[in-house]
Amino acid sequence: MPFKTIVAIIQSERDVARVLDVAIPFAERHESHLIGVHAEALAMPYTTAVGFPDTEFIQANAELCKERAEKIERAYLARMEPAGLSYEWRSFESFSGDSALSGVESARCADLVMVSQGSAETKDSVAADIDSLIYEAGRPVLVVPHSGPLISTFNRLVVAWNGSREAARAAFDALPFVIEANHTEILVVDPSDTDVRSKDSAGAEMAAAFSRHGAKVSVSLQDSRGHSVDAVIHDKVVESGADLLVMGAYSHSWLREFLFGGITRSVLQAGDVAVLLSR
Repeated sequence: MPFKTIVAIIQSERDVARVLDVAIPFAERHESHLIGVHAEALAMPYTTAVGFPDTEFIQANAELCKERAEKIERAYLARMEPAGLSYEWRSFESFSGDSALSGVESARCADLVMVSQGSAETKDSVAADIDSLIYEAGRPVLVVPHSGPLISTFNRLVVAWNGSREAARAAFDALPFVIEANHTEILVVDPSDTDVRSKDSAGAEMAAAFSRHGAKVSVSLQDSRGHSVDAVIHDKVVESGADLLVMGAYSHSWLREFLFGGITRSVLQAGDVAVLLSR
């Protein structure tokens, strides 16, 4: 089940290197069409102190945005042209200047979306809104870590499983990775009894579904013991040496997670391992 159309969200010149270091070898392996997406902010109607339009400032800002967009496009083409892949470049202007928001429509027609996490050291004026991309695209989003190693072939996976719709979507969106991996560990935190199974068998049916595709799978049941679920997930990723975490995004309200925090936001901020998120 190859990924034939990949959208790469390119917010900054740094993303050209970080995202394409993962996307290009991945696209070569799957013989994919790779679409680069970048957005710049529209020129805002600045005014002088006395209320008149500051045309010089507006013009200078517009030229700066144009130059940045062209520089990023040149960097993208310089990486893609020698690769011998099918590719295209899509450049947008928007009020936000956010490539993730501008890329949602393109993402909805793709098999996979790739985007890089921002970091505290990133000096870009606008960071890509990964939360909105995941929530609105309806497609699996592979988040490239801002500080972890750049890997395009994932050998060991951790799939966070809680039986939710979002977890099911993510697990099966990740099936091509699961089949390719040397091992996949299904992690269930604080399993509980349900009407159809005991807590001791949590994750077993998902493991059986993966196994029928020829995947090597195990199940890990973990008690949080007073720790947060995201901390347990992170510890499992580190302990197992996983290079990809798979999980459903925003099982709770996105607004709730935005206001009060949540597992999805915590994972996105960690930045030390690639994460595949779906909802």
